[in-house]
Amino acid sequence: MTDRTDLIQAPDWTVTLVCGASGVGKSRIAVALARRYGVPLSEVDDIVTAVKALTTPDQLPALHLWDTSVAARDWTPARIVGHTVAVAEALRPGIEAVIADHVGSAAPVVMEGDYLLPEFAAGFGDAVRAVVISEPDEDQIVANYLSRGPGAAAQRSRAVVSARFDAELLLRAARAGVPVVAARPWPGNVERVDAALRR
Repeated sequence: MTDRTDLIQAPDWTVTLVCGASGVGKSRIAVALARRYGVPLSEVDDIVTAVKALTTPDQLPALHLWDTSVAARDWTPARIVGHTVAVAEALRPGIEAVIADHVGSAAPVVMEGDYLLPEFAAGFGDAVRAVVISEPDEDQIVANYLSRGPGAAAQRSRAVVSARFDAELLLRAARAGVPVVAARPWPGNVERVDAALRR
């Protein structure tokens, strides 16, 4: 029996960035996309973990905020989204260095994470392509979170933030000329992402 992944045309670019708010389903899509392309998956969360271990709150306060500020837990969704963008920008030099390393060594990879902004694909020519996975429905995001574990009340507040960040990513994708693909319907979403990237 032939494995259908053998029939997929390998992409002619090197780095694929899968952007999206927390809880929208981008990780599942990124895993399947990496499998489809036959390339490794890289999670920006691992970069965040490494940078946090190598820095102090004094050196990079934005990145350490959630560990050091109780008051931040009461922030409005808009302020949390603004902070998320600020952290992404603080991480940008490191993320772009990883992207550049993959491009320079012609080592294909799919990268995904909450702190990937669509504009991070700029400046690399045809070697890097990005896509934003979108899920604006708070109820669906709550359901996605609950599939990982309990805590409906906490998940609702997280979902409000994610839906707000989703809207922010759509604006940024439009400015950067990056395609947006709806996470649902689940069947066929990897094929839709692949098609959007190839366009």
